[in-house]
Amino acid sequence: MDDGFEAFVRARLPALVRYGTVLAGNPHDGADLAQEALVRVNGRWARISGGDPEAYVRRTMARLHVSFWRRVRRERLSGTPPETGYLDDGIARADGDVGLARALRALPPKYRVVLVLRYYEDRSDPEIAELLGISRATVRTRAARALERLRAADVPHDIALAGRLA
Repeated sequence: MDDGFEAFVRARLPALVRYGTVLAGNPHDGADLAQEALVRVNGRWARISGGDPEAYVRRTMARLHVSFWRRVRRERLSGTPPETGYLDDGIARADGDVGLARALRALPPKYRVVLVLRYYEDRSDPEIAELLGISRATVRTRAARALERLRAADVPHDIALAGRLA
């Protein structure tokens, strides 16, 4: 393993797992996203290390997440999961609002990923559209519907309007 890649992973893994958790809605899938993206990036490290490798990893994570929910969206979800949920204390502290984290997890993945890319990654609508392979109008529609659902979930007004996800 390249020493530069190993140093990058040691330094940025916690942030990448947090990002994956926000994308996926739970810490287990978030860690899986980060791990899968890092495995894929490792083979290309020499090529991407000169630029902005973290942006490359985050983009890879977002694309992996979108690919995953496109494949599994035909699944039927149960109203009662077989095991209890888990909330990472570090993520709860980072969010500053457990209600917001719950409301985000309740959003459909296609809405959540748009909010994460817009507010957590601070990406523009054209960037999000290109990254997800959808139109800019679809990005705006999904963001509006997601914020509408957050407002309906009684997330504090200033958070739902500002979209504070980081």
